[in-house]
Amino acid sequence: MQKFNIFPTIEQFESCEEFLGEFGIGKGDLVFISDSTRDFYFTDAFSDALVVNYRKYGSGEPTDTMVENIYNDISGYTYNRVFAIGGGTILDVAKLFSLKKTVPVLDLFDRKFEIVKNKELILVPTTCGTGSEVTNISILELTAINTKMGLAVDELYADYAVLIPELISNLPFKYFATSSIDALIHSIESYTSPKATEFSKLFSEKAMRMILSGYKEIIKKGPEIRNLYLNDFLIASTYAGIAFGNAGCAAVHAMSYPIGATYHVPHGEANYLMFTEVYKTYQALNPNGIIKNLNHILAEILECEDNLVYIEIEKLLDNILPRKPLHLYNVTENDLLIFTNTVMTKQSRLMANNYAVLDKETVLSIYTKLY
Repeated sequence: MQKFNIFPTIEQFESCEEFLGEFGIGKGDLVFISDSTRDFYFTDAFSDALVVNYRKYGSGEPTDTMVENIYNDISGYTYNRVFAIGGGTILDVAKLFSLKKTVPVLDLFDRKFEIVKNKELILVPTTCGTGSEVTNISILELTAINTKMGLAVDELYADYAVLIPELISNLPFKYFATSSIDALIHSIESYTSPKATEFSKLFSEKAMRMILSGYKEIIKKGPEIRNLYLNDFLIASTYAGIAFGNAGCAAVHAMSYPIGATYHVPHGEANYLMFTEVYKTYQALNPNGIIKNLNHILAEILECEDNLVYIEIEKLLDNILPRKPLHLYNVTENDLLIFTNTVMTKQSRLMANNYAVLDKETVLSIYTKLY
């Protein structure tokens, strides 16, 4: 049996002002937002709500420590709705605060107690990459065990996913690049997942086409031209989120997590480091499955022969976000085996979605080639 779901109601607004008028945020609401986003887009808003400036609790990828510190600080406040306006970090953190019980976080991720959602959840992305607004996944760095892990349960779906292109209009190019490449990889990994359906593949393919076509225009006309395509990139990110929310991501994400957790490499950047080498390996292991269809789609978009897609996509993406070998991130040769063991023992949820089986030796060989 195959199934396909879109859980949140997706709402689109032309402006932040229109969003505020619709949702009437105030007393009894918990709002996660950075001070900079609030000052730039929501001046004088949220005065009656409890506002959490998540940057006060740390920078970079979300952690269990961040969640528990926020929980301790707001424990005396009663709220019925949770709003998160931000990137993937804050969306993933905020999801956990829609639950009846959030801490201890490690016990939550280990499912040692019943997971119950008892608050309305409204997610508003300010990047064009995570797709978290439409998924049931919260991904944290669990500092107690020194790895990134995902909790995927239906209780983490938002009630509303809200898209406002205005919120990504001032996104610096580096963050635009890392987030949109993350969305591209979501679309590709979900397309080749064994859990993919004809419905999820529609969303995967559309996201691929929108993102890669946008990149071609950016390379041709310059970085500032992206402002004409912000709505496309935001929608493509949500399409990719719907696709991987149903079909899952796989080895690219699994192999990027230890690097992100250990050396604090931005998530989209870490994914791109892994992406083409994983797919070249898939191609060598099983060239005649769904990857054949993927390659044909990519070749059509990139205007090249099917057998050249990974060479051409590297050329394209390196113009958006240049790659570096792993050793330039201070990764050591000893890390490669540690990372491999982490992937094989801690990331089974993702590795189950691989297009072809990757054993320990193959995972290590991919890391080694990228070193």
